[in-house]
Amino acid sequence: MFFHKQELQFKATPAKPDALFARRLQEVLGGQYGEITVAMQYGFQAWNSHEPGKYRDLLFGIGAEEFGHVEMLAITIAQLLEKAPIEQSEAAAASDPVLGAVMGGMDVQHAIVAGAGARAVDSNGNPWQGSYITASGNLLADFTANANAEMQGRLQVARLYNMTDDHGVRELLSFLLARDTMHQNQWTAAAAELRAEGREDLPVPSNFPLSQEYRDVSYQYINFSDGAAAAEGSWASGPTPDGKGEFTYLDAPGTSAPMPPATQPDERYYGTTPKPNIVEKAAGVVKDKLSTK
Repeated sequence: MFFHKQELQFKATPAKPDALFARRLQEVLGGQYGEITVAMQYGFQAWNSHEPGKYRDLLFGIGAEEFGHVEMLAITIAQLLEKAPIEQSEAAAASDPVLGAVMGGMDVQHAIVAGAGARAVDSNGNPWQGSYITASGNLLADFTANANAEMQGRLQVARLYNMTDDHGVRELLSFLLARDTMHQNQWTAAAAELRAEGREDLPVPSNFPLSQEYRDVSYQYINFSDGAAAAEGSWASGPTPDGKGEFTYLDAPGTSAPMPPATQPDERYYGTTPKPNIVEKAAGVVKDKLSTK
């Protein structure tokens, strides 16, 4: 059950209108690693959780916070668009070709579709997609994905911070940077706690029988590049993070298999094959007549 409280978690008050930056800000609202994604990701992970307790509560709590971040960014974008009159912008663009080229970077659908409001899109106007969400049901896999999402999101917010001199926008971004710092550490700590408690472990899924894995190559770094520097990394020698083996380094692939014959699909897929066209056509007709559909 959701309740809405008409307050913001942190102030969102731009000092001046900036339609171009409003478009840029759309990335951390509706992009792959934006606030809509993490809000929905943590929500679905919680709704799909198989047991009550601290991990489910963590997902519910942070998911709700992220919906608040969606709200802050949407309101900020609307404020950035609020005091940019259409006529004034069009006149300025017409009188100055350089300014017109810059304004070409605006999202025209901010005006045409949303009426000077935010949209559920990224900075290129691509609609937000549910496919951005990771919710596997395995908490170690999900918490690791969550840490990555927060890292990518913080990276983008940091870049946006350096793209504006608006002190009001910078205040908001500074707050979001701090919360992303917390969330990166939080998901990293939660993943470590899962392992320390023996709830989950590497490799994910840890309860898949290792005997059914081709163990000869489980910890081999296989070099598929003509560079040799990767051999210097901790992933090429020494103990593995899962504590179940030792890394080894192979300078080139140690296994290969012959290429199987080219596939010969049903003639009714109409692919080009070695068979004469008339033969394929006849075979397709016969299969159609024999079909029970």
